[in-house]
Amino acid sequence: MPAAPSPDSHAGLMDRVYRRQRHVYDFTRKYYLFGRDRLIRDLVLPPGASLVEVGCGTARNLIAIAKAYPGTRLYGLDASKAMLESARMAIERAGLEHRILLRQGLAEDFTPAQFEVESFENVLFSYSLSMIPDWRGALAAGSAALSPSGRLHVVDFGDLAGLGQLGEHAMRSWLRLFHVTPRVEFLSGLERVAGERGHLTLLFGRYAFIFSQEKM
Repeated sequence: MPAAPSPDSHAGLMDRVYRRQRHVYDFTRKYYLFGRDRLIRDLVLPPGASLVEVGCGTARNLIAIAKAYPGTRLYGLDASKAMLESARMAIERAGLEHRILLRQGLAEDFTPAQFEVESFENVLFSYSLSMIPDWRGALAAGSAALSPSGRLHVVDFGDLAGLGQLGEHAMRSWLRLFHVTPRVEFLSGLERVAGERGHLTLLFGRYAFIFSQEKM
């Protein structure tokens, strides 16, 4: 059984992957990272609500949330220094430095103390679990960071089963080039409990899913 990637190796990998890609990331990803804007529309955040995005990348989602929900307190965590450089520049261009606070760190080690807060009312994973080696640890850390009435939100690749055998194989091969692995077991677990513990939406061809759940 191969050894799990070390924290340092994963952060370094993300920097290598995105050192150049970050400059065209938002333009290219809009064509296949579906469901992000739908999730943002459904957040319904009141003024004063807090949200942290784990694996925030270029801060594309955080900026959209800040514009859609004035008065919210927003935070972003990412393993990649390179992506956070792009995120900070994007936030400054949008004039949102006073609304969005960024930190570097690994998702599985994430705590609210990194942002000098006690908890968050919303924790968001947007196409990040499929890139985090210890995705179970990341989910556990995210859930632990929620306030008692907080909500966990996830949008990510599905199991791709509705694309047909050839379509699924081609998509998985292409995703591997970007070190992306759909968390099939996570989705199957969500399908078993959806309705009881949260709301699950599957997008076309089981290409992606959106999930929201109150803290248990």
